[in-house]
Amino acid sequence: KHGRRPEQSASESNRCMKELLRIDPAAETARIAASIQRLLTTDLRRRGLVLGLSGGIDSSVTAALAVAAVGRDRVFGILMPERDSSPDTLELSRSVALNLGIQYAVEDITPQLEAAGFYRRYAEAVRSVVPEFGEGWKSKLVTSGVKGEGGFTYFTLVAQSPDGTVQRHRLPAATYLAIVAATNFKQRLRKLMEYYYADRLNYAVAGTPNRLEYDQGFFVKNGDGSADIKPIAHLYKCQVYQLADHLQLPETIRSRPPTTDTYSMPQGQDEFFFSVPVLQLDYCLYGKNHGIDPGTVASAAGLDVATVLAVWKDIDRKRSTTRPLHLPPLLIEPVPEIH
Repeated sequence: KHGRRPEQSASESNRCMKELLRIDPAAETARIAASIQRLLTTDLRRRGLVLGLSGGIDSSVTAALAVAAVGRDRVFGILMPERDSSPDTLELSRSVALNLGIQYAVEDITPQLEAAGFYRRYAEAVRSVVPEFGEGWKSKLVTSGVKGEGGFTYFTLVAQSPDGTVQRHRLPAATYLAIVAATNFKQRLRKLMEYYYADRLNYAVAGTPNRLEYDQGFFVKNGDGSADIKPIAHLYKCQVYQLADHLQLPETIRSRPPTTDTYSMPQGQDEFFFSVPVLQLDYCLYGKNHGIDPGTVASAAGLDVATVLAVWKDIDRKRSTTRPLHLPPLLIEPVPEIH
């Protein structure tokens, strides 16, 4: 355990924890690449890897690791924008594919979302709190995080009219669930497309969650949570950035703030799900996992001790409530010939 000494300054604490989270990027790249090769051959028995490219750091690093493992000719990227996607998502994800030299396809999933009724269902849910919501409006969800009343998390709908006027409405549970159920169409349709290409090419699907997302259940079951292999699920977010630097990914990717790219308004991951920005959460999660005292964590993360303790409580709550997302289909009794 790394308790903070009385004379230890905040900058010393910060350096100490940064060193604890530092990896050898070259060695880690080689280790992950070797593991991917082994798992493809012995467990998955597939020729290569398919993954969705979002223009974000996680999918970009995963793609680069896949290339390191099996070569650019056996990695296939899929770019899947839809009408609510950020305008720069397509070009950023395309830049990654071109940088790595991998084949890719562009699949606009707007028609599939329309056919599934996503846009209609989403608008109906929003109109239960904003009756005038319609053409030209934009919106997103924002979490109260660890600052919720009485320690409880709640969600607020932020809606912007065509003239730029912004409304904020705290959501009742039924409306929140309806909005999330509708938006989950996006992750599930994208995964459907990934498995189409994987089946066609006899490839496996690579998932892209980092450790924060995997640990805290920040994924959609049978959506972005579905994959045959998850190469970076053991890495903290700052470690993903270390690999991105080593793998020489485009600077535009490395400097892009983490986003959900799910709602029509710009939305950071900490706005929607995480209790604090992801690089601060790295310190909090690492400190909790390794028994580091909250004062040291607070100094390193730039938070006060009360906030660190609240984040730790939120980590436990998310682990508990999202545990079912990690479960495989449950059987009434085992089938011994298979298991």
